[in-house]
Amino acid sequence: MDWSGGESQEQQSESKALPPLPRVWIGYLLGVATMIAEMIAVTLHPELAKEPLLIPPLYLFLANFISLIYWLVCVYEYHVVLAQATAGAYPIKPLRAAWFHLIPIYGLYWVFKWPRELARFVNSRLEAPLMRPDRTGLRVFIAFAVFLVLDRGLGMILLFWAASFLSRCLRYALAARPAAPGGQPPFS
Repeated sequence: MDWSGGESQEQQSESKALPPLPRVWIGYLLGVATMIAEMIAVTLHPELAKEPLLIPPLYLFLANFISLIYWLVCVYEYHVVLAQATAGAYPIKPLRAAWFHLIPIYGLYWVFKWPRELARFVNSRLEAPLMRPDRTGLRVFIAFAVFLVLDRGLGMILLFWAASFLSRCLRYALAARPAAPGGQPPFS
């Protein structure tokens, strides 16, 4: 009697071997918490809205810091999944993927580069391309720029909105059998 629900044992073992994708909903909650902390800070200290913020209140700093750390954890988890799905052949190592965000100028390029590589991996696993690498990289770059320049809470929500898209596409790619190597897929 087969209790697997129609999946082959190979598909079950492949899906069990991969770690779970990051929990994006936690990032949304952290983004909302950061926005609430920003509103409280501006309400309690109206001068923060008028002049540059040199030393933020502790609760605002903690909300920003925890949000950023969770983003780096999610980037790391994406790359752990990719490394295991490719048996270590994926070009970006998980620790490098997270730490390169912290390099001052290079980090701005990095938030564009790694989503492009992820999109290329997804497209290589599917028969028809699902993601446009340049647009995917631009989506994460714009969200990160909003996080750094305009508003931390909104930027974090945008980052995890982009992460939701990455997770959805990566799930499709991991569920599919690798496409036959017949040349470069479109959008590469």
